[in-house]
Amino acid sequence: MPCSCDCSNSLFKGARPIFVFGSNEAGIHGAGAALHARQRHGAILGRGIGLQGQSYAIPTKDRRLRTLPLSVIHGYVQDFVHFALDHPSLMFEVTRIGCGLAGYTDADIAPLFRGAPTNCRLPAGWVDCRYTATRFSPLAKNEYERGPKRGLFSHGGHNNAEEQQQQD
Repeated sequence: MPCSCDCSNSLFKGARPIFVFGSNEAGIHGAGAALHARQRHGAILGRGIGLQGQSYAIPTKDRRLRTLPLSVIHGYVQDFVHFALDHPSLMFEVTRIGCGLAGYTDADIAPLFRGAPTNCRLPAGWVDCRYTATRFSPLAKNEYERGPKRGLFSHGGHNNAEEQQQQD
């Protein structure tokens, strides 16, 4: 059965693009684009990050299926951008990662893809908000207001709940 996602009608003529989807760190791939990636693009159950078959997983949720902070998602997106830059012969069809089950908006996620190369086709509308997010969703605004330890684009990676309690 042919794929029903947008990548089947891709602008990339002559090449089947890699389906880039939002995942969870556990690689459950049980719903949304992740399920589609597992059923149609070779995503591997139990593998929540990186290239798998004709798909590439970018985590937006942790192993317990909690939404990751934007700072952590940003790190995963940067890993993907570097991968795409290192593989210019591959074409990537990026879905609206983080904008479904994770609860972020396009304006929250699109700027994370700053620097994505031309072999990445981004979702419609992301080009407009790709360079700056002037309005945050309530989820991102709340994260941003918590401050630099766990705020938007902070460094140091994701802390689990126990580590966050120790920091507070």
